[in-house]
This record gives sequence, C-alpha cells and structure tokens, in this order.
Amino acid sequence: MLKLYYAPGTISIAVALGLEEAGLAYEPVKVDFAAAAQTKPEYLAINPKGRVPALITEAGTILTETGALLEYIADLAPQAGLIPTDAEEAAHMRSVMFYLASTMHVAHAHKMRGSRWADKPESHADMQAKVPQTVRASAEYVQSDCLRGDFVLGDRISIADLYLFIVCNWIEGDGVPRKDFPEIDAFLPRMDARDSVKSVRAKGML
Repeated sequence: MLKLYYAPGTISIAVALGLEEAGLAYEPVKVDFAAAAQTKPEYLAINPKGRVPALITEAGTILTETGALLEYIADLAPQAGLIPTDAEEAAHMRSVMFYLASTMHVAHAHKMRGSRWADKPESHADMQAKVPQTVRASAEYVQSDCLRGDFVLGDRISIADLYLFIVCNWIEGDGVPRKDFPEIDAFLPRMDARDSVKSVRAKGML
C-alpha cells in the first residue's frame, strides 16, 4: 500500500486528494510540525528536505514534491482522467501547477518561512508585510488565466485543481478576501462538495 507523509494545512493535502480522486488505497502518516517532527532524524531519513509531502510507493521507493506526486498518482490510475490527453490542455494544466509551486506558494511562505531566504528579523518583517500584495497579485492571475470555467480545464477536474484548491484556501489568512475574487470564491465550495475532499476531511487531514 502507498504511504503518504503529510501535515494538516500544508500542500501535502493536495496529494491526499489526488489519491482519493484516483481511488488508490493509502496509509496516511501525520508529520507533527508542532513538535518539529519534520526536522528529526527519523523523518529526515525519509525526506532530507524536511518537508511534506513524501510518498512511499508499493516498491518502497520514496518520492517527493507535490507536482511530481500528483503526476505519479494520475499515471497509476489513468482511468480517473486526472491528466488530459490533449497536449495543449495538458500544458495549461502543468503551467498552472508550476505557477502555484514557483510563485503563489512562495508568496504565501514569505509570511511564516522568511528564514528560508533571509536571516535578519527586519527582512522577515518586510517579507511578511508584502504577502497581502503578492498573494493578491497571484489570485488575480489565477482568476484571469488559470481557471477556464468551473475548473482549470473548464468543465472537468485535473490534478491542477487539487493543487489550486489547497493554495486558494490560504489566501484569506494571507490578507486577501475571497469575496474579491468571485471565480475563486465559487471554485472552493465546488471542490468542497467533491467526495475526495469530504473523505480527507473525515480523516482529519484537512
């Protein structure tokens, strides 16, 4: 069985949603960030980056990075149709995921993880102060260029939506009101209604 290392409130939950959407059995293993478990030798032996998610395959291989894990899950369950067969649609889906990983998630991380980029407290404070502006700019891009209807691909779900759902759930905590972005505000409850999200919530992961 697949084993997913996750922490509530983190992007790792997108991978849990992918497993649920794909109908794949998995064992969720919580990494207790409050106890700094991600920094301990036991977890660093699994993921030397000290981050989640990490996925152990049935062959015992350890895989990391959200986008890569979502692609892997989609490949394991092609019948779920989580990656489009059309090349241009697939490119759009991946462009959204790469944007979330490289830009929007990083903007969010500046609020609490400034030590990744700077040492001085005043630098951390400056990054924190910038978060509402940079996350708002990202939300504007998501609304104008990423969502092409109900979902990233219009009328059907893909792995990009699972990623987007988690990231967009952070925006209000980053000082960006959802109501300012009606497409995002409609997208989130649409995702909440899915069985995958309900299942992950029932497991206490989300």
